[in-house]
Amino acid sequence: MKNLFIMGTAGSGKTSVALGLALKLRQEGYRVGYFKPVGNAVGTGSKLDEDGLLMKEVLHMEQPVETIVPYLAGPAYLSGYRNPCESLRSIRQAYEAVAEDKELVIIGGASFPHIMGCLGLDAVSLALEFKAAPLFTINITDDFSIDQAIFINSYLACKGLNVLGNVFHNVPLPLLAKTEGIYRPILAERGFQTLGVIPQNQEMTAPTVQEYYEVLGGEILAAKEKMDRVVEDVVIGAMSIESALGYLRRAANKAVITGGDRSDVALAALETDTSALILTGGLYPDVKVAARAEDKGVPVILVHYDTYTTIEKASSITRKIRANDERAIHTAVDNIEKHVDWRNVLKLLQ
Repeated sequence: MKNLFIMGTAGSGKTSVALGLALKLRQEGYRVGYFKPVGNAVGTGSKLDEDGLLMKEVLHMEQPVETIVPYLAGPAYLSGYRNPCESLRSIRQAYEAVAEDKELVIIGGASFPHIMGCLGLDAVSLALEFKAAPLFTINITDDFSIDQAIFINSYLACKGLNVLGNVFHNVPLPLLAKTEGIYRPILAERGFQTLGVIPQNQEMTAPTVQEYYEVLGGEILAAKEKMDRVVEDVVIGAMSIESALGYLRRAANKAVITGGDRSDVALAALETDTSALILTGGLYPDVKVAARAEDKGVPVILVHYDTYTTIEKASSITRKIRANDERAIHTAVDNIEKHVDWRNVLKLLQ
């Protein structure tokens, strides 16, 4: 039995890499399972983790989601404090159920490696518990990102973990050459190898209007059937209509956030390449806005937050792979085949 622990920070592509590797290795004939010791609930009051739901369906796993992801932790998890020994015991039992008859178990990390450190259930402690080889995913945005990656790689090594390697995920096109020419060699100089550099793919990473709605809530006023449209940019319509027009025309596949009383900005946005209108303040727009949006197939979401709060909440929205998103699933496998040295991953696990 081999265990591969996919670690990384929030938004670094852990789910995509885990899914792509699991499906690719299954294609190669390996019996692969997925396990996530510590997950996050989907929405308020939910008892299920999104990765668990995804992997159960895509990998056709027999175990219930509660076994695939036995422990859920939110920002106030210590309010429901549990005995660490009991928690680890239940996680171990769930792992054994998933691992039965498997040649490889891919273990998914929590949002950040340090989560649940108070109870000894952080990613490093769990990797040691399951004798799992870590694969670290890097979300590279600037030079500080490589500092963070080196820091975490070094910490894992100090803890006695054999770091399998690193995968740069969703690398912006302007940073591709720098990643290959500077960041990758810097890792190598410090003894940490790179097993993949996956370029940015907007179809894979840009969130949909539906994902904005799930975070922001509110009321859908038009084009409910078009919630799968991709949002590649966000434009704030808080300026005069003359100033706004230039921004609206330059941005494609955008969400426009503006006050519900700014029908002038909303109507102007609908004449450009707009994926969604997000109207703030709980203010209903002129009826012309909803009618025009319906004609254009542009969803209109009315939220009750002010514009500043809406922008703040929207900044955290990322694309989530759904079990019915065949294009995203295919891209996840394609990324592994084209941009990750998956054969070396298997070799290093031996």
